[in-house]
Amino acid sequence: MEQPTDKTDVRMKPTRRTFLSAGAVAAAAVAAGPLIAGPAFASGGAAAPGPGGPLHAQKPDRELRKLLAEVDHRRIEATVNRLVAFGTRHTASSQTDPVRGIGAATTWVVEQMQASAAASGGRMTVERQTFTQPVSSEIPVPTQITNVITTLRGDVTPDRIYVVTAHLDSRVTNVLNFTDDAPGADDDGSGVAVLIELARLIATRHFEATIVLGIVAGEEQGIYGSAFMAQQMKAAGADIQAMFSNDIVGASSAFDGTKPDPHTLRLFIEGVPTSETAQQTAIREAVGGENDGPSRQLGRFVSSVADNSDTDMRIRLIWRRDRYLRGSDHISFLDQGYPAARFTEPRENFNHEHNDVGVIDGVQHGDLAEFCDFEYMARVAKVNATTLWSLAQAPGTPKNSLLLTESLTNLSTLSWNRGTEPDLAGYEVVWRETTDPDWTNVIAVGDVTTVTIDLSKDNVFFGVRAVDQSGHRSPVASPQPG
Repeated sequence: MEQPTDKTDVRMKPTRRTFLSAGAVAAAAVAAGPLIAGPAFASGGAAAPGPGGPLHAQKPDRELRKLLAEVDHRRIEATVNRLVAFGTRHTASSQTDPVRGIGAATTWVVEQMQASAAASGGRMTVERQTFTQPVSSEIPVPTQITNVITTLRGDVTPDRIYVVTAHLDSRVTNVLNFTDDAPGADDDGSGVAVLIELARLIATRHFEATIVLGIVAGEEQGIYGSAFMAQQMKAAGADIQAMFSNDIVGASSAFDGTKPDPHTLRLFIEGVPTSETAQQTAIREAVGGENDGPSRQLGRFVSSVADNSDTDMRIRLIWRRDRYLRGSDHISFLDQGYPAARFTEPRENFNHEHNDVGVIDGVQHGDLAEFCDFEYMARVAKVNATTLWSLAQAPGTPKNSLLLTESLTNLSTLSWNRGTEPDLAGYEVVWRETTDPDWTNVIAVGDVTTVTIDLSKDNVFFGVRAVDQSGHRSPVASPQPG
């Protein structure tokens, strides 16, 4: 095969002398530019017949393992107990009472985040994002809502942002009842505790991209806090490449007679983005259908980096926007066109989810700390930390990825924009049969922005991901026909 003369174009097609194989691809990639040796990523099993080699899970590096070893379930437990002690954190509860209600809880959360930020050398900031929510079906009077936004600025590509949220507010079954106790240990004290622990862990560490931890309010009344947060980020043109909600992540047992599942974490990921136009839907369906939207690629990425013995968790991907009859704060970001997903425990305890405290028919009700599994929460924190580390230390997801369709050919040509990261090493093309749920093959193509592969675009799905000099991989970008 002739060596390319232009660094931006590698043609990989058979000639009389060579036929594309894993070895031929590697040779072409080396000629094109720097390359990370060895495949890495998502699913197990053998690769499908064709170019490239099988994909494998990306293993955590030494620094990530050190971070995971510092996750402390005792700190998480102390946080949940403190949140419960505010009595209620209902969105409409007192803003001024120093010991009870949403106002006191918000002040305490700000203090915890500021304590972590103090160790960051000025790289981490904490702000109150406050607005007035007008009257709605579940907001009887105009109500002040405050989000606590903690930002750790990236060192290399700070404009690339990864967001994680949890909601501070709690409720009883009657969403308009803001006076009764609503402990909210699991829903969603658990998620808030995970984010406070994450802030402590990341404050002293350096990341290439920016991480935003949002502890939002107004979720139980209609995800108002996260909606405002997402709208503000969209209006500012923020490049949010991934967002996760941690909502009800504190219990490994439903306490309803079903078997506990202490090592599984569900991740809900939407299929067809509700924010896209009919034309965008038609284009996307041409290259991968609902299984290859940005959120689905995000779900595959989480599974590839966080489903392992280091987190001691299995990531159960649910190809659905959220559970029936309910929704969480990731929906606010999906509505703005950002890739987003929701972490939640394997089985919910519906007997106590809405915090009504008391004994009914001999069954203890109320979302109390005694129902929580704090070691499980620590594993959830490890999943979040692994995901954030793997995203923020890797190159960004390739942009403007195209699958060229201007002519009839059994070869497939892909192109994309080159990233700006100084440690960018190159790119990998991934592919799978149209009936496979996850990527099976990877082809290392080097530091190029166009590649032609001897594989018919009519028969398989393609994607492209970036690789840095340390071997960190980005999420896959699914190409649009172009």
